[in-house]
Amino acid sequence: MRSNKILVIDDSRVIRARVKEMLPPGNFVVLEAKDGVEGLKLISQESLSLIMLDFLLPKLSGWEVFQQIQQNNNWQKIPLVLMSGRKEEVLEKIQEPFEYFEFISKPFEQRELVAAIKSAMQKAKLPRTEGIINPTAIQVPLEDANLNEVQLLTEKVTKMQTEINQLKKQIAQLITWLHHRAS
Repeated sequence: MRSNKILVIDDSRVIRARVKEMLPPGNFVVLEAKDGVEGLKLISQESLSLIMLDFLLPKLSGWEVFQQIQQNNNWQKIPLVLMSGRKEEVLEKIQEPFEYFEFISKPFEQRELVAAIKSAMQKAKLPRTEGIINPTAIQVPLEDANLNEVQLLTEKVTKMQTEINQLKKQIAQLITWLHHRAS
C-alpha cells in the first residue's frame, strides 16, 4: 500500500519535529528538509501529497522555493501550507487573499495545523487562472503590427500589472486594518 508523503521544509528541527507530532495518525511518511535547496531537491524527486514551507530559509528562501513551485505546472497541484512567524514579510511578497495555498502563523496549535492542511487540500484543487499577463504570449503577426506599437503595448501591460498588484496589496492592508478595528 502506497503511503502519502508530506514534506516539511523548515530550518528549525524543533518545528519539523512539532509538525510531525501534530499530524493526525494516518498512512503517510514525513520527509524533512532544513533549507530551500534541500526542499526543492525533494520536491523534484518525490511524489508528494503536501508541502509545508517555511518562508524564511537559509540557502534558498521560502519565497524563492514558492516561486519555483508556482512556475511548475505539476508542483503547483501539490497542496501547500506556507509557514512564518512574521506574516508581514509574506505579505510584502504575496498579497492576500491566498488563492492556491494556505498560510499559517508560527507558533501554531494542532487544530490550526489540521485546518490549514484541509484548506490547502481544497485550494490545490482550484483551477488556475493566470494572475500576470505575459506580454510575450500575445501573438501578433509582425506584418500586421508595428514593432514600436507592440513594445508600447507590452510596457503598458507591465505597468498596469504593477498597478494591479499595488492595489491588491492596499486592499489586503485595508482588510487587515478593518479586521483589527472590528476585533
